[in-house]
Amino acid sequence: MTATTTLFDQIEKDYILAYKAKDSVRLMVLRLLKTAVKNRLVDLRRPGGSLSDEEMMDVIIKEGKQRQDSIEQYTAAQRPDLAEKEAAELVVLKEYLPKALSQEELLSLVESTITELSATSPKDMGRVISAIMAGHKGQVDGKVLSEAVKKRLQP
Repeated sequence: MTATTTLFDQIEKDYILAYKAKDSVRLMVLRLLKTAVKNRLVDLRRPGGSLSDEEMMDVIIKEGKQRQDSIEQYTAAQRPDLAEKEAAELVVLKEYLPKALSQEELLSLVESTITELSATSPKDMGRVISAIMAGHKGQVDGKVLSEAVKKRLQP
């Protein structure tokens, strides 16, 4: 993706490439993503408009969470065929998100943010999580972050 190409433009280009290559999984995911974007624009009362890259990230993250939830439900229901389908879709969605932080990077980030904010008790958990999520949207899973901050701030 070049500096002038928006995330939506990149998705449009990839959609056309997937269509030409007859890549059915990628095509389906990108079609659903484009629909989710249009629905988000209607929700924001901007039909025909466009979303910023940050708003696009929110849509992609939401779609990814839906896939992750579906994988867990299908696995619990012993439906590996459907879980694999959702996992394949999740792989495509993750291509449009920033690289996730490793566990070591996350712990280092939690430590530095706690020091920076002078957080000392579990009451400060919300401030720490908000500060990290604001700067690292799409790179950090909220549940994992919450656990790491909670573990670090407990006496």
